[in-house]
Amino acid sequence: MKVHLNGETREFDEGSTLKDIMQKLMIEEKVMACAVNMNIVKKEAWDSYRPAEDDTIEMLHFVGGG
Repeated sequence: MKVHLNGETREFDEGSTLKDIMQKLMIEEKVMACAVNMNIVKKEAWDSYRPAEDDTIEMLHFVGGG
């Protein structure tokens, strides 16, 4: 399935969950917020939420600074 992830078109296995995608990209521990089609998906739903073809996914992590 193709999705738009942080501005890039990426391909993942059909039926992948948000958590599967994060694990494949090795960013699971860094992601603090995730939105699909501009709707926030709560962290407790990441292991069951399955994006659809052509969904737009934004995965954000926070960086401290000064």
